[in-house]
Amino acid sequence: MRLIAPEAILETSRLSLEPLQISHAPVLYELLQSTTIYEYIPEDPPISLEALVNRYQRLSFRRSPDEREAWLNWAMRERREGRYVGVLQATVYPDASAYLAYILFPAFWRRGYAREGCERILDLLFKDYQVHKVSAEIDTRNVASIKLIESLGFQRVATTLNADFFKGAASHEYRYERLAPLL
Repeated sequence: MRLIAPEAILETSRLSLEPLQISHAPVLYELLQSTTIYEYIPEDPPISLEALVNRYQRLSFRRSPDEREAWLNWAMRERREGRYVGVLQATVYPDASAYLAYILFPAFWRRGYAREGCERILDLLFKDYQVHKVSAEIDTRNVASIKLIESLGFQRVATTLNADFFKGAASHEYRYERLAPLL
């Protein structure tokens, strides 16, 4: 998988999207401790700073171990005040499809940051990586994320019942897809 300027900082009107580095771990660790973030995802907050450092070290290679997938991850930073607002993730597969995921820190919910960051990543995926389709999976209970992904032009294409079981409840998931714009 060929990487396109993997260390470039991407800009939007309000955000700098910094390629995720080990140095982000100490800054993001406390922000990632909010249990509210994990209500609809089958993860828990990082168990330690060391665990987060190890994870970010693996991700900083920007490729899967077999080098077939691009692992693109960014820390979203507010340009004006310099505060981190969340993280973005895109995985680009050999078949020219991609997967999009995001975490926004609760203090920044409903301010348009996730939409702004995702729009910039979608632009990168479609134009620079030439992907033909981007997918996302959303827990059916996560109304805010469903509204966000639909506002970005994604279409619901499937529902998986009992996709997971975590935090004492079954999780059903919607699968969304957005096709590359026609030229």
